[in-house]
This record gives sequence, structure tokens and C-alpha cells, in this order.
Amino acid sequence: MNNLIIAFNVVLPLFLCISLGYFLRQIKLVDEFSLNKINKLCFKVFLPIYLFDSVAKTDLSSAFNGKVVLFAVSSLVVLYIALMLIVPRIEKDNKKCGVIIQAIFRSNFALFGLPMAASLCGEEDLGPTSLLIGIIVPLYNVLAVITLETFRGGKPNFKKILKGIITNPLIIAPALGALVYLLGISFPSAIEKTITDLGRVATPLSLVALGGSFTFHKVRGYTKQLILGISGKLIFTPLVMVSIAAALGFRNETLVPIMIMFGAPTAVSSFPMAQQMDSDGELAAQFVVFTSAFAILSIFLWIFVLKQLTLI
Repeated sequence: MNNLIIAFNVVLPLFLCISLGYFLRQIKLVDEFSLNKINKLCFKVFLPIYLFDSVAKTDLSSAFNGKVVLFAVSSLVVLYIALMLIVPRIEKDNKKCGVIIQAIFRSNFALFGLPMAASLCGEEDLGPTSLLIGIIVPLYNVLAVITLETFRGGKPNFKKILKGIITNPLIIAPALGALVYLLGISFPSAIEKTITDLGRVATPLSLVALGGSFTFHKVRGYTKQLILGISGKLIFTPLVMVSIAAALGFRNETLVPIMIMFGAPTAVSSFPMAQQMDSDGELAAQFVVFTSAFAILSIFLWIFVLKQLTLI
């Protein structure tokens, strides 16, 4: 029961923010124009600040585990390549195809990682999770840009993809955060507090905008895509990756971040990025909403199974 409460407490705040956004849209306190502005603001300002702050404060040298890093990065790249080969054979609409691929490989690791790892492993064993957040989240963003640019329409333009990577705020920000960490730069307390406070705005505001943009009547038109993306994200991907990690000997504080990385719902930031890069923003929104909903059950099951097998 305690594990269910942990999973529920991590996921429920997401739904409350989404529900608030939906309610605000229904009472016409926000409209499509204002929601688009909010999404742009989150994508270009608040989410980059959040990522900058998270990476700058991540102790990359604490509890460094090369085996965990190697497995996380290589397994993510292998998954990404497999998705880029398989999904286009199933979904022919490029704008939907890019969103499906992003929804499966890109999780809410930054949001779920530390609170879940703290609950499962204790505050003293957060090193591997903190380390992976600082490495994997920027990698998510690079792969997402490549994906959405590739399926933007027409023949992939590699110069355009490269430009999209080096000019994307969600890639620039964590890179600057890593630079600040490596150079040992510290900010005055007033500046640091301002950065932290602004970063905290990112997730709830993105979720409110997501809820306001969500329309239930369009769900039926995305049935095939949602089944493919949700099952891939919450069932098949964690099943394969966590099984391989366990077989390789990962346990406790080294297995937990792998489980969260592949088992957490689709990243909130995937929605504004999809909108800003001319992909199917409506489908991206539905992936965030539905994977967050079903993650209450799936994360509970993963925690329960791994505890029963004494792997965590």
C-alpha cells in the first residue's frame, strides 16, 4: 500500500494541474490564443530555466557509476534507433509519427526521478539518479529535436536539424547549466532564489496549458496512435529495459533510476516542443495526459514486482 501511495502522490499533482487548465478553458478564463502564448513562454523561458537550474545543481561527480551511465545512454540510443525504424512503418503521417516516437522514448524523468528515488532508496542514495538526470534529460531534448525536425515534412534537412539542436532553448539551457557546474560558478543568493522560483513555474504552468489545450472529442480520432504510444511507453519499453538491467546485475539505487527513466509517463515538455515545431500538438497533449493517468497503475505495478523480486 505504501508503494501505491508513493506512486499516487507523484502522479496526482500532474492531474490536478491538468484538470485546472481544462476547467479554466471551460469557463473561458483562457482561450486558444492565450494558451499558445503560455506554451511559447514555457518552451522559451520557464522550462529552460528549470533545466538550467536542475543541471547546475546536480552533483555529477557524486556516486558516479560508469556502468549505470553507459547502460542508460546506450539503451536509450538503441531504443531510439529501433523506434525510428519501426514506427514509420506503422504510422504514415509524419507529424503523428514524430510525436509517437517522442512519446515513447522521452519520459518525465526530471520530474519523477528524485522524489521517487528518495522514496524508494532514501535521500542518501540519490547519487545515481541525480547523475542520470543531468545526462539523460539533455539527451532527451537532442533526440526530440532530431525526431521532430526529421518528420516535420519533406526531405530531412541535416543543416536545419543541426540548427534546431543548437538553437533549441531546452538544449542550450542544460548545456549552460553543465558549464556553470563544471566551472564552479555560484550566484548571489537573491539571483539563485529567483532562478529556482522561476524554474518551479515551468511544470505546473505547462500542465495548466496542457489541460486547457486538451479536447476529449478528438480522442477517438487518435485511437491507434494512443494504443501504440501508451503501450510502448508504459509496458513494452520498461519491460525490456528493466529486465535487461536486472539481468546485468543492477539493484536498488542503480536499478531504480533505470525503472523511472523508462517507466515514467511522457515528458510534459514534449507537448510545447511538439507545438512549437509544427508537429501534432493535440496528439502530444493526449500522450502526456493518458500516460500520466495510466502511470498511476503501471508505476505501482513496477514497484510492486521489483520489490517482490527483491531487486529494489
